[in-house]
Amino acid sequence: MDILSFLLAPFVAGLILTGIHAYLGLHVVERGVIFVDLSLAQIAALGTTVAFLAGHGLHSNMAYFWSLGFTVLGAAIFAFTRIHDAKTRIPQEAIIGIVYAVSAAAAILAMSKAPEGTEHIKDMLVGNILTVSWRHVAETAALYSLVGVFHWFCRHKFLMISTAPEEAYRSGISVKLWDFLFYASFGFVVTSSVAIAGVLLVFSYLIVPSVAAMMFARRVGTRLAFGWTMGAVVSGLGVYLSFVLDLPTGATIVCSFGAALAALALLKLFTRGRASGLVVS
Repeated sequence: MDILSFLLAPFVAGLILTGIHAYLGLHVVERGVIFVDLSLAQIAALGTTVAFLAGHGLHSNMAYFWSLGFTVLGAAIFAFTRIHDAKTRIPQEAIIGIVYAVSAAAAILAMSKAPEGTEHIKDMLVGNILTVSWRHVAETAALYSLVGVFHWFCRHKFLMISTAPEEAYRSGISVKLWDFLFYASFGFVVTSSVAIAGVLLVFSYLIVPSVAAMMFARRVGTRLAFGWTMGAVVSGLGVYLSFVLDLPTGATIVCSFGAALAALALLKLFTRGRASGLVVS
């Protein structure tokens, strides 16, 4: 019972992360901006680093607002660098990758002269979800619920821009404005997620369940159900393995996501091969 009570908070935190990121991941995959979450997460981490160098605690309110400010700036960059022009040959993914690389390098430079800089960089990457408090879990759940309500009311425009961008442009809506609202709300999520789970785990929660769901489902609702189920199972498994094997929790969950995705891909390949064999026979 002591072990279960200790693991319950990080497991619930994993469920909360799964809930919002599996949904946002559908948009990210459909838009083809796979690394936008990784880039926003790194920008958020850079904001926390700047706050730390300014004398604020890593998990203080000021550090959060610094991180959020940097992330909103990143959201503006991604929203207004989306170019709807067939003659433009620079894909947005290139801009996202450049922003990620510069943010990561800036964070490393900033922490290179700080005490315990190496430990902070490690914390930015993999986090420490195993030590999350119930208060932090409750605050994160409340924030994500607000973001979820916002996306529910704006779902038609967000889905149109993600799945049918040409139709969105023809309809006359301000795509750049709605892109900014999407990425800004995304930024609120990422800022809190990075503080709990680190950059790599946040990226895994966003992309892996969505990619896995796309292998087996086409409808949005079915993909969401698949992604939520996978995220919940992998979160529980990763937290348990990290505790039993005495491994870093974030890194363990990331590797568990990778192993689960590989297993599902093999299952898909095997079932497709069997189906093809039945058709031939």
